[in-house]
Amino acid sequence: MTQALMLAFVPLCLAPPGNAFSNMSATEQNSTGRGGQPPLRLPARTADDYVAGILAGDRSTLARAITVIESQAARHETQAQEILQKLLPRTGNAKRIGITGVPGVGKSTFIEVFGCHLVQLGHQVAVLTIDPSSSRTGGSILGDKTRMERLSLEPHAFIRPSPAGGQPGGVARRTRETMLLCEAAGFDVVIVESVGVGQGEIALRSMVDFYLLLQLPGAGDELQGIKKGIIELADMILINKADGNGRLSAEQARLEQETALHYTQPSTSAWKTEVGLCSAQTGEGIPRVWERIEFFYQQLEPKGLIAARRRRQLLDWLGQSVQDGLRKRFDQNPRVQAELPAVQDAVLRGELTVAGATQSLLAAEAASTPQTTKESPPYDQKD
Repeated sequence: MTQALMLAFVPLCLAPPGNAFSNMSATEQNSTGRGGQPPLRLPARTADDYVAGILAGDRSTLARAITVIESQAARHETQAQEILQKLLPRTGNAKRIGITGVPGVGKSTFIEVFGCHLVQLGHQVAVLTIDPSSSRTGGSILGDKTRMERLSLEPHAFIRPSPAGGQPGGVARRTRETMLLCEAAGFDVVIVESVGVGQGEIALRSMVDFYLLLQLPGAGDELQGIKKGIIELADMILINKADGNGRLSAEQARLEQETALHYTQPSTSAWKTEVGLCSAQTGEGIPRVWERIEFFYQQLEPKGLIAARRRRQLLDWLGQSVQDGLRKRFDQNPRVQAELPAVQDAVLRGELTVAGATQSLLAAEAASTPQTTKESPPYDQKD
């Protein structure tokens, strides 16, 4: 990329400094509270209200609907499913892109520049960021929106940070549902930025079409143990920060990654994973990323491979949802809760193995579940 082209690219999306939440409506801002005052109580909305607002592209309604989806309150679960059911026919039309990488690789900076580039091309871009949660308090900083201040000011972009909340795989508990809401709201590109924690990122792979891995130049072999499992899942690998003194290291890292790819199976059939260089600071390589993603869809969609991947992902989601439901029912079972302290004590005293304790608790849960007897259908008896 020539210097003139790079300089022309950098000013994209350079809005004047301001409030990172300035693309939120007044209603949405009021819901967060101001000056230490308690948040204002917003009037209740029906599922139809949410659906109408989302289809109309109202960002405040979309933000509130995501809050309902993410809520673990029992009173919100029914409404959340009603919203999703009514919006389901309007989903599935966006390009779903997952972006991951080790901490410090510059994911937020890259996504901001990349998102601004897409907005300039005329796309509606939703960015779902996942912030790590404290293992002790469960709290999250949710600072990604402030780290993408320029993109957050764009009227054709929407940024939603969510806490990981202890969810494995570098994503939030309701990321899949949030993606569907954004698609129904008219966003044609949905980007999910993972926490960036290592090989557990397979959960993100199971909900996006295109999986982009950002790497650091000069990381060395000490990170290979973390990165190997993700490399096998990537549809494109980018060496970020390929500028200034890091340029030579980035070139070397690209050669190493290209060599490593020769020993792995491609994540997507009929697709060759490319290793590229980019700089979120200068903008170099950013247009090439989108060109590559567009080519990915051009090659795979006519063959039905994107649709096939999404069908597999839906079945994986169904299986995971069943497991979550069974675990929740097990944890809330009164008989299990009554027997749990004694079983735990027996394990701690060495009187019962963990496997034996598990069987005991599962038996308690099964014993408390009503057993239904299915009667045989009537038939004509013939001697």
